[in-house]
Amino acid sequence: MNTEFFAAWIEEITSAVRAGRDHLTELDAAIGDADHGTNLDRGFTAVGEALAAAPPGTPGALLVLTGTTLIRKVGGASGPLYGTAFREMGKAFGEATEISPAELSAGVDAALAGVRRLGSAAEGDKTMVDALAPAAAALSRAVRDGLKPEEALEAAATAAAEGARATVPLQARKGRASYLGPRSVGHEDPGAASTALVFGALRAAASR
Repeated sequence: MNTEFFAAWIEEITSAVRAGRDHLTELDAAIGDADHGTNLDRGFTAVGEALAAAPPGTPGALLVLTGTTLIRKVGGASGPLYGTAFREMGKAFGEATEISPAELSAGVDAALAGVRRLGSAAEGDKTMVDALAPAAAALSRAVRDGLKPEEALEAAATAAAEGARATVPLQARKGRASYLGPRSVGHEDPGAASTALVFGALRAAASR
């Protein structure tokens, strides 16, 4: 997986976020500030502009620039959290020009660690971690079992989507949604839902 692959991933995320913007905002309206979809759409549009203005030469540099742009352009908690995730993944890749499935898995693990560190969230808290952690585990397991890259990414995308859906019955323990207490139950977490879109986009990039 080279720089072009990761550029395709960002393009797929941008398209998925734009298509899902209203749905993400509706989810956020129930338990947050009603701006998650709008913020992410603005952020990834800015990422596309930044990558076009100064195309990075390595996957790591591309993801670090992606993360830095998201931190600068996206308000609320999602900018720092997504920005940290992409920056940590990019830093894990270093200067490599080709990324193996095992290296991708390590990068996703680094992204998860960064998000957990910044947000102090664990699985079950009704946050993006509830989609990111299962995706990371599924990807690691698939790589360890020797699955083809496309199969590994399919497993990660499926796990992220299932993790997002599993937030519906949870009571939020982190973020603005936690202020609602029991009233946060019955709603899918918007951060987990957008994380599922991100991994769905990774699967789509592999199918190009």
